[in-house]
Amino acid sequence: MVNFFFFLAAGLWLMVVQTAVLPVFKWFPYCFDLLIILVLYLSLAYSHYGVLAAIAFLGILMDSISGVPFFLHMFSYLWIYLIVQLLKQIVFQRSAVFMVVVSLVSILIQQGLILFSLFLNQSYPGALDYTRLVWQLAFGGLLIPPSIWLITQLRQNTHHMVRQFRRDLSKKYRG
Repeated sequence: MVNFFFFLAAGLWLMVVQTAVLPVFKWFPYCFDLLIILVLYLSLAYSHYGVLAAIAFLGILMDSISGVPFFLHMFSYLWIYLIVQLLKQIVFQRSAVFMVVVSLVSILIQQGLILFSLFLNQSYPGALDYTRLVWQLAFGGLLIPPSIWLITQLRQNTHHMVRQFRRDLSKKYRG
């Protein structure tokens, strides 16, 4: 139950930052989707069907509050989950190189789906903007691995605080 509330709070916090805080900055178009951090963490830490439902729920929430075609975030998050699950079986998942590669692949998956949806709608004017993609890859390669480490530390601290709170309550009321 603690995991559920922790990930719900982390997801909502990342959504608020992405939709309300970051658009104020002029470099916002070069920023990657922040929920990729949480999707990658969930994909690396867990591999059961409940995580698929949570990732799909995050995608549906992002689809409903963003202006992109519906199911774009959900499909990109689910593809990221599936590819990470595949790579986890092949490669040692604790290495820094693996984290950077998975981060870059995640950004490429999402940008590929965005470009594909624009191609289907025939609403993409002119040539591709490769500088935006390169900047997103650079930001993602630099920021996603430390962010996943930070979420890991926050989750461990949250579990420790809850256990300590339970111990204190049991000491106080039992004896």
